[in-house]
Amino acid sequence: MKLKSLRFLIVPGLLTLAFLTPIASAQDSAAKPAKAPSKASLKKYDANGDHQLDETETAKMKADAHDKRAAQQAEKLAKYDADHDHKLSKEETAAMKAEQEAAKQAKLAARAADRN
Repeated sequence: MKLKSLRFLIVPGLLTLAFLTPIASAQDSAAKPAKAPSKASLKKYDANGDHQLDETETAKMKADAHDKRAAQQAEKLAKYDADHDHKLSKEETAAMKAEQEAAKQAKLAARAADRN
């Protein structure tokens, strides 16, 4: 009999927790302030010199970032897309990652050699 009465207490408590947890985490994420732009971003995009980025300046910064990502993607496709189907297959992606890892290891080795 005690087991049944405990179930009636535990189950509603767990359900309440399950429903309230996402609401609390959504409120926490909404309360976080926006990340301030770096000094370099301010220097480059702050057209009116008020040390803050307004909507148009932020839009320009985002557009530049989008263009940069698109150019990097195009560069990767040009370099690694062996079958020219405008997407990287598993083999092409593996070749790209292997080359990036080799470059990373070479860079680490060069740093280690500079330290010695």
